[in-house]
Amino acid sequence: MNAPKKVAAQTDKSKATTPIEPQPDLDSMLEGLLKSTPKLAQPGEVGEGQRCGLVAIVGKPNVGKSTLLNALVGQKISITSRKAQTTRHRITGMHTQGATQFVFVDTPGFQTLHGNALNKSLNKTVQGAVADVDLILFVVEAGSFTPADARVLALLGKEIPTLMIANKLDNIHRRGDIAPWLQTMQTKHAFAEFVPMSAKSAKDIERLLAICEKYLPEQAWWYSPDELTDRSEKFLASELVREKLFRLTGDELPYTSTVVIDKFEEEPPQKKGQKRLLRIAATIVVERDGHKAMVIGDKGERIKRIGMETRVELEKLADAKVFIELWVKVRSGWADDEARVRSFGYE
Repeated sequence: MNAPKKVAAQTDKSKATTPIEPQPDLDSMLEGLLKSTPKLAQPGEVGEGQRCGLVAIVGKPNVGKSTLLNALVGQKISITSRKAQTTRHRITGMHTQGATQFVFVDTPGFQTLHGNALNKSLNKTVQGAVADVDLILFVVEAGSFTPADARVLALLGKEIPTLMIANKLDNIHRRGDIAPWLQTMQTKHAFAEFVPMSAKSAKDIERLLAICEKYLPEQAWWYSPDELTDRSEKFLASELVREKLFRLTGDELPYTSTVVIDKFEEEPPQKKGQKRLLRIAATIVVERDGHKAMVIGDKGERIKRIGMETRVELEKLADAKVFIELWVKVRSGWADDEARVRSFGYE
């Protein structure tokens, strides 16, 4: 995880020739904002017993939800790319720290531009995730609030505490510039707290965990402390192939392309000291012949690179040797076919 960036360098006032405009203390400003923000429920003090609860991460497509989840868990469990709708499933990641177990739920970005069967399925996943949790993290880009953000915010009820996560704070050159925007945001929803931060900052992640802890109920943990996700290695393999597919094709390939695992076999180590072997066969599903050629690439170079990068990362995550075969098939109109959407593993 990257080290946190310094917000501003210390100034030697003795050498300054003109008055230095002071930077507002963001924490003090937030404290003042929260005094006028209605609270739905006061979180209890952290007791001696265990705490455990569900925390949903929601926001518009491509706002940084999966990057935030990976940072909170401390390991990559959700794929990322610049393409909207990269996350298509409810991904659960666990982080156990002290007496508290956080169960984070990453969700697809809520999509309103396309009404096909795939997007309807993804939107149902978002709506289901926010219905029965202890805390909601509503992620926006610091200093921005778009109609897409407003549509996600409209899904959130008032009965569940919601933190507004102003992500990508490192893109704001002057932290004082965010103050007017924060004052406007407090009129949008009865947020429990405002958390300006960067998911790339270890310090900010620790601060967010401490804030979330206050809202989780006192109850026994649901998972063992060393578990990081409830998703299988087979699922992670399909997601990694899809991540490399999107990253290596950029905007050329429509987001509706998907990946299906045809074979996932595990072989134990043959000798002491060796790693287990995972044998995987996967099919990349596209909607047109032109897309198939794009995925394969010149002399098969692109699909070879997709397979190689997937293998390298999966070997690291699974601590195993990996052998992977990739194929490409055309299934025209699959994203508009509810039955086929379900057959490809979408809820």
